[in-house]
This record gives sequence, C-alpha cells and structure tokens, in this order.
Amino acid sequence: MRERAAAPPTRGHPRCDRAPGRSSEPEPRGDLRGLVLALGVVFGDIGTSPLYALKECIHPARGVPTTPADVLGVLSLVFWALTLVVTVKYLTFIMRADNGGEGGILALLALVPERLRAVGSPRLGWVPALGLFGAALLYGDGVITPAISVLSAVEGLTVATEALTHAVLPVTCVVLLALFAVQSRGSAGIGRVFGPVMVAWFGVIGGLGAYHLWRNPMVLGAVHPGHGLRFFHDHGLHGFAILGSVVLVITGAEALYADMGHFGRRSIRLAWYFLALPGLVLNYFGQGANLLLHPEAAANPFFALVPRGPATYALVALATTATVIASQALISGAFSLTGQAVQLGYLPRMQIRHTSHESLGQIYVPAVNWALAIGCLALVLGFRESSGLAAAYGVAVTGSMTITSALFYVVARHTLGWSRAASLLLLGLFLAIDLAFLGANLFKIRDGGYIPLLIGAALFTTMTVWKRGRALLAQAFRDLMIPLAQFERQASAGHELTRVPGTAVFLTSNPEDTPPMLTHHVRHNKALQRSVVLLTVSVERVPRVAAGVRLHVTELGPRFYRVIVRSGFMQGTRVPALLRGAVDAGLLDVDLDDLTYYLGRENILATEAGQMGRWTEGLFGFMMRNARSAAAHFDLPAEQVVELGIQIDL
Repeated sequence: MRERAAAPPTRGHPRCDRAPGRSSEPEPRGDLRGLVLALGVVFGDIGTSPLYALKECIHPARGVPTTPADVLGVLSLVFWALTLVVTVKYLTFIMRADNGGEGGILALLALVPERLRAVGSPRLGWVPALGLFGAALLYGDGVITPAISVLSAVEGLTVATEALTHAVLPVTCVVLLALFAVQSRGSAGIGRVFGPVMVAWFGVIGGLGAYHLWRNPMVLGAVHPGHGLRFFHDHGLHGFAILGSVVLVITGAEALYADMGHFGRRSIRLAWYFLALPGLVLNYFGQGANLLLHPEAAANPFFALVPRGPATYALVALATTATVIASQALISGAFSLTGQAVQLGYLPRMQIRHTSHESLGQIYVPAVNWALAIGCLALVLGFRESSGLAAAYGVAVTGSMTITSALFYVVARHTLGWSRAASLLLLGLFLAIDLAFLGANLFKIRDGGYIPLLIGAALFTTMTVWKRGRALLAQAFRDLMIPLAQFERQASAGHELTRVPGTAVFLTSNPEDTPPMLTHHVRHNKALQRSVVLLTVSVERVPRVAAGVRLHVTELGPRFYRVIVRSGFMQGTRVPALLRGAVDAGLLDVDLDDLTYYLGRENILATEAGQMGRWTEGLFGFMMRNARSAAAHFDLPAEQVVELGIQIDL
C-alpha cells in the first residue's frame, strides 16, 4: 500500500495546516474600494433603520410622549444600543471568531470542537441545536427586512401628499421584485452600484441630523446613560416594552458578522467607524431635536427632517434606493448561511452559483432567493403598512443575537483558549443586553412576532431532520460495508470476475471500507474495470482548504486507489477537475477518457420499523428526492454517471 499526496507526505488523513479562524487566503484589503463595497451590501439594513426605529418608539398609539425627558431617554437607549451591541459586541469581540475569514452563526458553530457538536451522531446536542435555531431565525429576519425597509421608504410618499397613498403597495411590490431579480449578478456587482449610493445616504442623513442638532443641541445630553435609566424608572413595564422598538436600530448587527466573508473584517470596521456610525447617531439625535421643536412630527419623524414638497420626493427616492440596499445585506447573509449549511450537512444539496472570480464567499442560491421573494411579497400584502411589520420585527434578531453570544462563549472557552473567568464575564455582559431586548420583544409575539418564529421553527425542523437522517443513513451504509481485505478475498475466490478496460470511480462517504456500490456492482455484473478509484469528499470545518493539501491518494493495489478530497464549507468540489489534476501530478495512473462514476441512489421506505419514525423519515425521504443530485453537485458529466439503487428503512 502506498500513499501519495499533493503536498509533502503525511500520516493518515491530512489535517488542517492552520488553526481554526485562520484563512488560507489573505483577508480583503481595507482600502477605499473595500469600504465602499461594504457600505453597498453590509450596512444597508442598519443604515436604513432611522426610517422607522424612532417612529415606533414614540408612536402615538404604542410609544411614549414627545416630552424632553422621554425623547432624551429614548435617544440615550438608541445611542448605547449602537455602542454596546454593534461597536463593542460585534465589531470588537464577535468578529474575532472568524472561521478562515468567514462569519455568521454557522461559521461560528463550525469553530466549536467536534466533541461538542456531536459530529456524525444522529443525536443533536444542545450546542448545534442552538446554532441551527439561530441560523433558522436569521432566515425569518431575511424575509421581514426587505418588506419593512422598502415599505417604510415608499410610505414617505404619503407625507408629501395623501393622494399617493394608493400607490404605496404596488410600488413596494415592484421594487422588491426588481431587487430579487438582480441577485444573480452577485453581491460584488451590486455593491459596485449600491456602494456610492450608500455613501450619499449616510452623508445625507448625517447632514440632515447635524442641521437639526445645531438648531436644538440640548439633545446631546442623551449621551449620558442616566437619561436611559431614568426613562425605565418613569415608565416601568411600558418603558421596558419600548426596548422592543429600540432594538430596531441594531437589526443589521448580525448581518455585519454574516457578511464578513464577502468584504473582510477591516473594511467593515472602517466603514462603521468613519461613516455609518456618525451618520446614524447624527440622524437619530437630529430627529429627536426636531421632535422637541415640532411634536407633530411624531407621525413620521424621519421625513419631517425636510420641508414637504420636492425635498420630500427627493428623500423618498433616495430612501427607497437605500432600503433596497438594506434588503441586500440580509439576502447576501441568507445565501452565505445556505452555502455553509449545505456543506456542513444541515441542508440538502441545492444549486449554488459562485458569482465572483475573486472571492469564493460571494454566491447566489436561486431557490433561497425566490423563496425570500415570495415571503416578502406575502408580508407586504398581508400587513400593508410598516408599523404592522415592525411588530413582527425584532424577535428573530434578538433571538439570533442571544444565541450568537452563547456560541461565542463556547468558542472563546474551548477553541480560542480564553480563561473561564474572562469568557463568563463577557457572556454575562452580552446576555444582560441580549436578554433584555429579547424579553421586550416577547410582547410582540401576538401582534406578528410569531411569523419569524414559525419560519425559524420550520427551518430548524428541516435542518435537524436532515442531519439526523444523514447520520442514520451513513450508519446504515457502514453496516452494509465490508473491510477491503474481505472484498478482495471474495472477489478473487472465483474466476468469474472479468476485468474490462476503463476506470470506475465509486463515490463513498466512508474513507476506509468497501463501498456497497462496489460490491453490488461486482455481484451483479461479474466484471470490474481495470482501474478503480474509491473517492471520498470530506468537508472540513474551515471555509477553504488550500489547493496543495486537498488531495490524499493511497494506492491500495495495482491500479486500485483510494482518493480523499478535502473541501472547506464555502468551497465547491469539481471532481473531474480534481481527478485530472491528480493524474497530471502523477498521483493517479488511470484512463480518464474511459471513465464511469458510480453513485448510490437511496430509496427511503418510511415505515414504523425504522428509528426515525414514519413522519420524520417521510420528510427526510422527500428532501432526498428533491435535493440536487450528487452528479450535479460534484460537476460530474451526466453521460458518465451510473446510479445503483438501494432501499433503506431508517
């Protein structure tokens, strides 16, 4: 038996040649171009929160009066939410837990040691369960964000003139359809268009806020946290419930982390500190200053920053464009989460298109794109106004933020090697904020907060059933497998086995024993190709595996090879190209011009006899039948693929 590798020889399976959290590729530069691109995709959600956040806090029906004490109290909560959650929690600490440059809750989960993630086990431990539910909640957030953002911007038309009230819903639907229709162009292409617009957006909202702040500078006192504490003292439980509206100012924080792999940590931090944060703080404080001078502006404090008339129309046009960008942050994050979930084995295979030659993190997932589009349109037509959608907003955001804090504690303690005291201290600080926001949003569940929870529960069920089904399926295959030495004895026991020209490649998830497809093929055909390759694709817990260590080849016998391909969870696996590279490098001696790929096709029976149960096994079987085929996933030529069927009851 001889081992060959595309890198210096290693013992056994090659291990990752870098620590978790380190990428094999350099992080994107934090230059001006990267800053503008990051603004065009990452900061749209949090950047357009001024359209509706303060309005919900002082809404005549649900908010607080526009007295100086209450306005200062709300502004104080807004300022410290931006500071503690976005600046301290995410940009200072959470973004340190990058998995090879990639961010997001599943990338964070992949950093958790395997013993805590129950890798390969049908049972789902509490750590992966938290991570999967947090990811599922983000999908719910991704449905609501485009709907509320675009709808709140288009509603500015009613501030200019009530005659355009009937046009709000049709215009919103058209804008949303156009947004989802251009997703196939990729986030980099969109970012090049949207980036300059977001620079203008933050400049305009910051300038408007600064003007009104100059007219009434007393609101600068809201920086003192005492105003926020006094607000809770004065309003009691109702003041606590207002936190459910204050959380709207930080709804894009999780997207900053999820989109880190698209543009890099440095670009995101520079964009936040030098443009996004100043623009947001100036605008919120400017809205508060104007409210104290004109309490009637509470109906829509953002559009009240400009005089009614042409200025309003211009601001509506800019705001609508900016909210389209706001939606992009969550859509890009949903694509990234889906790609990670597929590679990590939490979702069925689906079509994923890479949209950039420069960054592997920029992808487009058609199925997710149009599912989000349908969900957004349904919410707009169902709720019909942004205030109604605001009630549904926040539950998913605060839930995923809380879960991120818990997972970061596990990573800091067990992967980064932080002390227990430091990890617990940071966890306590994060949870004190997250649980307060989450508790306040529980008041919204009856008014629409159940929507993201239902979406999250459905996706969580899908992911857990898929993971459990795949683990049981792998276990069933292991029971069918026999040691390679036993297969060789059985194959050579008789003289009826004929060797024919060509190469047979058997794809198998087990890197040690004989795949059932091989024994099935030999038993029924009484023949075997002259060259045989047993190929296993192993998905690592890093985003990308360097080209030099992706292939590990072991020669089991004359023209009989075992090939292990290592792929990152953000990395595609084109098997024909990898095999061609192995042949060119002298690692394989096979005939690629006469090659056949053998795949297994499992028919799930879904009876009461299995471990999963009829309902869950039926759901798993449905997903198996509708998943993207392994041939398409691994870029195998259709004319060279043979599928061998097997019936299994899990």
